[in-house]
Formats: sequence, structure tokens, C-alpha cells
Amino acid sequence: MGLNKVAVVASAQTQLRPAWNGAQHIDLISSVVASVFKGSGLTLDDVDFIIDSGSDVLDGRSISNCGFLGALGAHHKEEARVEEDGLWAALYGVNKIRSGASAIGLIVAYSKPSESNIDAYWSSQCEPFYQRPVGFGQRAATGIQAQRYLAANAVSDRDLADLVARRWAAGADKGDVLIDTLPDVDAILGSGEAAAPLTRLMLSRPVDGAVAILIATEDVARRSGGNPVFITGMGASIDTHSFADRSADGLSSAQKAAHMAYGKAGWSDAKADIAEISASSAVGELLVIEGLGLAEKGKGLAAASDGRVAINQSGGALPADPIMATGLIRLAEATKQLSQPALYGGGSPTRAIVHGAGGVGMQNNCVFTLEV
Repeated sequence: MGLNKVAVVASAQTQLRPAWNGAQHIDLISSVVASVFKGSGLTLDDVDFIIDSGSDVLDGRSISNCGFLGALGAHHKEEARVEEDGLWAALYGVNKIRSGASAIGLIVAYSKPSESNIDAYWSSQCEPFYQRPVGFGQRAATGIQAQRYLAANAVSDRDLADLVARRWAAGADKGDVLIDTLPDVDAILGSGEAAAPLTRLMLSRPVDGAVAILIATEDVARRSGGNPVFITGMGASIDTHSFADRSADGLSSAQKAAHMAYGKAGWSDAKADIAEISASSAVGELLVIEGLGLAEKGKGLAAASDGRVAINQSGGALPADPIMATGLIRLAEATKQLSQPALYGGGSPTRAIVHGAGGVGMQNNCVFTLEV
């Protein structure tokens, strides 16, 4: 007997805002949990398990999910916490259903970085004796990655700014991202140094938000109506903790995660119609594109622009990075693009790649393949 096929049945997310001042974590979570069942033919009573992703460090208390069990709908249900991006929680949930242990799962990810010191959060993940005292963290890692990439490839600061401007415009148009003023190329270049050679707007923007996804067996998904989107492959890889020991010209863990996911899906390469990817910076997005096999090394910028694969039609993480929920939102966005292509300019897309990242300098990478 083979493993159960698993599909995404429905998704719901809040608007992604720099700060949800009028809502607490529990409000954001309860909003998406209440909304995700609409039109699915399912209710909370049908759910076998709930897996949530968040950060105790960002939330400011240990075992913070215990305060959100009611909002998660986890009363008298199996509940688990994944202290990593929500795409890893989805990986856990898919494996539970594939094993035959469950039929329907609810995956929730949330974040309110507006209430936290983001630099301190990233610093807490660094080695405490040599790295933290000299200020090493996410900004330093992304800056070093960018310096290496620009030195090795024919990519300019203006090229990066143009990519960022397009991603912000897409986020405002399709990604449900709150943006007061869309930055143009000159505004991005003039936004102030953040991690040389990157300016502030070339880094992903932390935002508040939550997302929920219903996953289920094939028979449940087909009974729920709509056009099921099946998760056909998954892969995850983590690079060495020491940033100095990692590859200087790419993200090897992204490449390994992609290879694993494509192999499980029976794909010979990264030939997809859609890609929704996470990145901590503009250069980080190019490194992911290349790590996923969507472009050769040094050619990520062309792939991000040529339209052969529709990359980050939602805007991706550059205009909106809710940190613990970013990858799960990529899964929700790619699912919508496959199941409702008319909302994204039409066509008949059949395959998508979804990517999530975690850790300083995108140390951890997770990749899903989707098919209809």
C-alpha cells in the first residue's frame, strides 16, 4: 500500500502589516482559523491535528503557544509546535497524513515582529562567545553574502533596486501587503545603508501577520470541491552553523532541499510554472533562485525577470517577511496561483515550487513541489 496523497484544501491569511497595533497574537490566529474553513465543507470538528509555528523569542515568553490553544482550535485535539518557519510545520503535517495516522490537518503560522527587537532575535541564534560579541547576526550575514555575490557577478546596485521595486509592487497588487507608498528605484537606493552594500529596502521587511492552511487526504480534498493542489515532493536541509564554513558562492542547503523534493516528486529538474520563494534580502532571492535550479550560478537576476517561471507573483518576502510564517504564506500563495490562475493573468499552470528559509544567512531551507 502506497503513501496517502496529500492536498492543500484551503488557506486563509491576515493582511501583512508593518504593525497590527489593534490586534494581539491571539486575534490574528483566531481570525485565520475561523476563516480557513469557509467554502471547504469542513469544520474544526473534522480536524485530526493542529500544528503551529511561532517563536518563543519573538513572543517574549516560553512555550508561548500554550496561550494560543483556544485561538488555534486545539482544545481536546492533538497539537504540536514547530519552532521554525511554518513550511516545516506543513512538512510535519503532510507526513502525518501520508503515514495514514490522520486525514485532515490544520497548519497555522504567525508572527508579530513589530513587538520585538529583530536584530536581537537573530543574534540569539549566533554562537555566543565569538560571534555575538562582535555584532554578527542577520544583517552581517546578508551583507557578506551580497558583497561576495556582487563581486563575482555582473549585477549592480540598481539591478537589485529594480528587483525590489517590482517585488513591492507585486506585494501591494497581489500579496495583500499593506504598503503606504510604493518605493521606486531611487527611493530604494537612497533608503540608507543597512548591511553594506545593501540598503534598508533591499532587506526583507518584517511584518505582522498570520496564515492557516488545511491539508487533507486526496478523497477528502476531492469531496471538498474546488481544484485540489497536491503536495508531491518535500525536502529540507540545514547548513553548518558556522557561517565561515559555508559555501561562499551559493546556498548548498537550498540546493540539497530542492534535489530531495524534486526526487520525491519524480521531477528531473526545476521545470515549473510558478515559484514562491523566501529570502532575507534581494541578493538572497537570487541565491535561492540559483539554489533551486531555476537559474545557473550568477544568472538569478535574469531568471527573476524573464517570466519563463512566474517567480514571486505575490511579492515574496522582500516587501513582507513575517519571519515564522513567511514560508507557509508562500505555500498558500502558490496554491492560489495554481487553483485560481485567472486571478494572476490566466494561463494553465500545473506545477509550482515553494521555498521557505530559516536561520542566520538562510542556514535552513525547505522546498515543496505542488501539482494539479
